[in-house]
Amino acid sequence: MRALIAAVLSASVALPAAALAKPSLREVQEIEDPLFAVAVAKEVSDHCDRISPRYLKGLGELRRLKARANELGYSDAEIRAYIDSDAEKARMRAKGEKLLAQNGVSYEQPETFCAYGRAEIEKKSAIGVLLRAK
Repeated sequence: MRALIAAVLSASVALPAAALAKPSLREVQEIEDPLFAVAVAKEVSDHCDRISPRYLKGLGELRRLKARANELGYSDAEIRAYIDSDAEKARMRAKGEKLLAQNGVSYEQPETFCAYGRAEIEKKSAIGVLLRAK
């Protein structure tokens, strides 16, 4: 009987630790989605000379995301590993290229970046608020 109680107690102690395991930051939508918006806005501003990034707004958003990730229990090292990961960068780039292509943006036609950026600015989307038409 004591062995059964000990087994149940040890299982109940181990369970919360497993339940507290954090998902990858890519799976935390309140971090991933705004970070993706910053990445797409940067790509648009890099390819359209008539649209500039709103640097302070973007920097503020990145600082807010870092603070929120810290609040969710992610260490600075975990956040840095996510941001610096080549695999995550490639995944984010592929996701961005897919979004842009779905919206008629072509790397061979820089003006398509401008049209997309202006449309996002007009909509005041998460991407658009990070951009400014020159």
